[in-house]
Amino acid sequence: MFTGSCHCGAVRFRVEGAIAELTTCDCSLCAKRNAVMAKVPEQSLTVLDGEEMLTLYAWNTRRAKHYFCRRCGIYVFHRKRAAPDHFGVNVFCLEGFDATSVPVRATEGANMTIEDPAAPPHWPGPRAG
Repeated sequence: MFTGSCHCGAVRFRVEGAIAELTTCDCSLCAKRNAVMAKVPEQSLTVLDGEEMLTLYAWNTRRAKHYFCRRCGIYVFHRKRAAPDHFGVNVFCLEGFDATSVPVRATEGANMTIEDPAAPPHWPGPRAG
């Protein structure tokens, strides 16, 4: 079990279970925030405090739900687009977690289809149309 928080501590959460692998993603959002994530089943993540401090960012298909602390701006976790019954948790928010102790696997998000007709041209990926 791990506990975690955003930078200012307004959002606190718990992850139950072992973390055996970390992932990175090359989509435009993950690349810009330099995210390293642990994929956990939705029932393994519990928000302990500050749920009202979470703000949501959703883009493109709106299936992935990215949560940030509205006070300090730190990305804490997101509901995954490709596995909507899982969350990706920002491992740098986990207290006492050694990110160097777990293998990291690169995942591909840049080639996921862009379905938003108003998508900025700098979003990579094939366009639906």
